[in-house]
Amino acid sequence: MGVDLGLPHFDAELEELGQLAQTAGMEPVARVACKRRAPDAALFVGRGKADEIKQLAEETGASEILFDQALSPAQQRNLERHMGLPVNDRTLLILEIFAQRARSHEGKLQVELARLQYLSTRLVRRWSHLERQTGGAGVRGGPGEKQIELDRRMIDDSIKRTRERLVKVKKQRATQRRQRERRETFNISIVGYTNAGKSTLFNALVKARAYAADQLFATLDTTTRQLFLQDASTGNGMAGRSVSLSDTVGFIRDLPHGLIDAFQATLQEAADADLLLHVVDAANPHHHEQITEVQRVLHEIGAAEVPQLLVFNKIDALEASQRPRQQVDRFEVEGVQHPRVFVSSRTGEGLADLRAELTRIVSVASQRADAEPAGSS
Repeated sequence: MGVDLGLPHFDAELEELGQLAQTAGMEPVARVACKRRAPDAALFVGRGKADEIKQLAEETGASEILFDQALSPAQQRNLERHMGLPVNDRTLLILEIFAQRARSHEGKLQVELARLQYLSTRLVRRWSHLERQTGGAGVRGGPGEKQIELDRRMIDDSIKRTRERLVKVKKQRATQRRQRERRETFNISIVGYTNAGKSTLFNALVKARAYAADQLFATLDTTTRQLFLQDASTGNGMAGRSVSLSDTVGFIRDLPHGLIDAFQATLQEAADADLLLHVVDAANPHHHEQITEVQRVLHEIGAAEVPQLLVFNKIDALEASQRPRQQVDRFEVEGVQHPRVFVSSRTGEGLADLRAELTRIVSVASQRADAEPAGSS
């Protein structure tokens, strides 16, 4: 279910929500979109539209209803009572996918923190036993304290413990970054909209085996490898240098703020990078909007000032008339001109040009660093 509130980039076909649902292991059976000037305070949609959705759910045998927008706890509760079915929003759907995909200790902690933060606002909806009160001797909080208050306190305690564990992990990651800096390693982070082909590009460049699939959020945990860039300009086939290349989690429209906060340690790789490889799905008709969304998240995590090389990927999926006339050019993003390379991570087309452009950028950065007076920042 999607509601067009007049905001830009409304997905009338609900294509991305359907992809998210499939990624979470669900099967979409019907899609409904409507227009409203503003959300209904009680049901987000009007009562008539809510009745229509309920009837459609009964006809299709749906087991759950998903909204493309974030619902308030009250709206979620009211819709479930009205529909007689579980009702969830885009935020919870993304959280569920992250919970399924996280593999590292840090990733699991980050997802758990985001899930707990989301859950803490939904206690009034999630458990029927919360309406009753508990009391009597031995109950923490004293007689008459509502069960919901006890549960909220338990969740608050869990949030505190998870944050403390994440702080330790963040310190460990910061130590690793300092070690790389002492080795004067040039750090490159791959960023981009989810399913743009970041992990496939990462694998193609460093011959790694990072998980790559044609689905949303295939990668959640940062993977770092050494990439050797050969400098052909010297005439010495062995000349060149190694740089650090990191594959990071993909961004998406309306990424829950709790996830951005929770994944700060992972996303810090991008903020601390010397260069961002911003991978774009050139075959996606909405790639301009996706670029804008990635830029928004980069601003949020403090990585907006890091130099970018745009990599327009999946050119093998373009029609002949859409294919670029040259492999390397310049592209303007938010008034700033960035170098751009067209590639196909799947077929290998353009990867040599990408390596050459990376070599040029790293060489220029190295020359600037050598030219700086000692002690300057």
